[in-house]
Amino acid sequence: MLGFFQHFKLALHYQSLQFWLVLLRDAMSKPKLSVHSSGDGLTATNVDSTLAQVDEEKRKILSFLNDDICSTILDISFQRMLKKEKLMTETALSPGILELWSDDFESKGDFGQYRSRLDLAVMESMQMALENVIISIFDGSNEFAGGSSEVHLALCRIFEGLLRELLSLNWTEPALVKVLGHYLEAIGPFLKYFPDAVASVINKLFELLNSLPFIVKDPSTSSARHARLQICTSFIRIAKAADKSILPHMKGIADMMACLQREGRLLRSEHNLLGEAFLVMASTAGIQQQQEVLAWLLEPLSQQWMQIEWQNNYLSEPLGLVGLCSERAFMWSLFHTVTFFEKALKRSGTRKGNSNLQNSSTAISTPHPLASHLPWMLPPLLKLLRGIHSLWSPSVFQMLPGEIKSAMSMSDVEQSSLLGGGNPKLSKGALTFVDGSQFDMNKEGYIKPNEADIRNWLKGIRDSGYNVLGLSTTIGDPFFKCIDIDFVALTLIENIQSMEFRHTRLLVHSILIPLIKSCPLDMWEVWLERLLHPLFVHCQQALSCSWSSLLHEGRANVPDNHGILTGSDLKVEVMEEKLLRDLTREICSLLSTIASSGLNASLPSLEHAGHVGRVDTSSLKDLDAFASSSMASFLLKHKSLAIPVLQISLEAFSWTDSEAVTKVCAFSAAVVLLAIFTNNVDLREYVSRDLFSAVIQGLALESNAVISADLVSLCRDIFIYLCNRDPGPRKILLSLPCISPSDLHAFEEALTKTASPKEQKQLMKSFLLLATGNNLKALAAQKCVNIVTNVTGHVVQSMLQKIESMRGKL
Repeated sequence: MLGFFQHFKLALHYQSLQFWLVLLRDAMSKPKLSVHSSGDGLTATNVDSTLAQVDEEKRKILSFLNDDICSTILDISFQRMLKKEKLMTETALSPGILELWSDDFESKGDFGQYRSRLDLAVMESMQMALENVIISIFDGSNEFAGGSSEVHLALCRIFEGLLRELLSLNWTEPALVKVLGHYLEAIGPFLKYFPDAVASVINKLFELLNSLPFIVKDPSTSSARHARLQICTSFIRIAKAADKSILPHMKGIADMMACLQREGRLLRSEHNLLGEAFLVMASTAGIQQQQEVLAWLLEPLSQQWMQIEWQNNYLSEPLGLVGLCSERAFMWSLFHTVTFFEKALKRSGTRKGNSNLQNSSTAISTPHPLASHLPWMLPPLLKLLRGIHSLWSPSVFQMLPGEIKSAMSMSDVEQSSLLGGGNPKLSKGALTFVDGSQFDMNKEGYIKPNEADIRNWLKGIRDSGYNVLGLSTTIGDPFFKCIDIDFVALTLIENIQSMEFRHTRLLVHSILIPLIKSCPLDMWEVWLERLLHPLFVHCQQALSCSWSSLLHEGRANVPDNHGILTGSDLKVEVMEEKLLRDLTREICSLLSTIASSGLNASLPSLEHAGHVGRVDTSSLKDLDAFASSSMASFLLKHKSLAIPVLQISLEAFSWTDSEAVTKVCAFSAAVVLLAIFTNNVDLREYVSRDLFSAVIQGLALESNAVISADLVSLCRDIFIYLCNRDPGPRKILLSLPCISPSDLHAFEEALTKTASPKEQKQLMKSFLLLATGNNLKALAAQKCVNIVTNVTGHVVQSMLQKIESMRGKL
């Protein structure tokens, strides 16, 4: 193929071009794993193994692409970037001389497309190679700074020379500008140790930005808009890589941004990206510098955001949003304001990764640089989100114009994602949201909104707005004290019953899980019941109904009737099931979070119980004793919360989704502990009867094989620690089809002979298989591969022999 690529005949060269394009791009690309939603998921071992295999394959390809091959490709590519003038018909082609592109070369497209493919693929591949080389040298691990060896000096001269060459290029074609921006990004780590070069790089980036057309008249010029966005993104990446070397240039960047804004040559999306770069720079200078930068960036946004006029015009009643969607410029201005709030929260301060029980309202810590801005940022956002939520309520939906109704449906990208397929081809300049949908930033500046614009705007505001609220909760006290819980509850929960599953899942994931992690102890009473009670009541009913429909009728029938408008019956069924599983897993993740160790510091472990199987009943406490520092106990103490949550937990064991069951097991384990260590009769009866029975039924599902060990562990804990305090566990075991009282007696006798939890779990597993006639599919599926220790095997065998002996006597 290399011979064809360098062949003097253009036709042969052209045919080999596609091969080298694919090979170079694949060799230099980063490996990607596609994880499809399934009950079993991927293990860390499988992921590591797959990545290692991919890396090994790429190493083999790269070892083939030696210096000689790369040199030949570059040499031929540069020669063929020239176009030959039209020859006289009688002119003969000399052998050995490259046949260049001419107008006579038919059916191969135009020269610009050919040159772009020839040029960009090679340069993009080399850029990635350059980036890897520079990172390996200047990543800080080899004490490069201050080095004086000849090797270091030689390297410096090489990269200084390369940088000079890059800065001297005067490319203005959008595709080439993007490539040049990428090369300057690759130089970033070098700038960290050689700050003298920073100013020239910044000036070059602004030069490239200004060289591209600002006005977009039609979609054909969108490549220029995309290139402008790419250059703005380059500021962020260089700011990260150059670290403190860029700090002395912050004022110059700020002055240039202000100048471009005054002249009307900087779009809001571009301003947001440059502002994000500023936040990256400020993060290396400390909290005070962050506060000053945020004040400078947010002050002009606050003037518009806080105006009461637009809030009264568009947010005072549900149909006001219809008018807002007709004001395209203002509509997108609000979008960019919300997305910048999101960027500012992500880039500023040190957020609490996971709350602990020390985050009471009296805790003293360094104030977050955005804490003082929350009181004016959040109220209009809550009003805006409340208005968007209201569009899905039946009374409002029926009055909406057709264009708005259509915009409330899913995009093709979202539907493709639900079907498990690859994303449809994205347009250049598309801003991709976390779930794969997109907003085309190239269209900023167009006048007339359409259905797709409104759909993207609704999704963008919801996604970024939810993230703003969720990130704000991680700031702690300033959030919970600056905003009224009634206002928050009205926004998030008022229309919870009209929400589609996809929106409820996002609400839980982006807002409620961060909120419960960060809520101060002394505010649990005020915040959690108000938000969680309506959510749990609704989700218990909705999930129960949809799972019943799926398991008995073969179709989930989710309430996302606005979202899924088209498609074959089979595709709709697949999408509905995916939506149901996604929400189920998110609700179960919420329960798992509530039971997490960081939120349950006072919850004892079974190690504190003393002798295995015995708990001193005189030491039992009320639920209240734990509720002040255990969120699981707090939830169970409030019956309005406990009833729907415990019902979800029971039903989840019968839903064929092992990922959800894994998370419910974590919550159920905390419930079992509280039943063991408290004197709450209702809770003890629930665990001993309802939960014990549900867990055993869960073992009947083959989909739960991957989590069977945790299910058996729950059964063991319930039986051993509660069978003498409640008759439920024994009654349930005796109700199994293949067991007798004497069998149960032999099982209990075997349990008394070992204090090993591992052996007791193996006894429980073997007994359950025996008692059900090997009909617990989750256990039977693993029986053939189960490995036990000699001691455990001996104890189990002894128990089984004793049971068989008793049966023989009968």
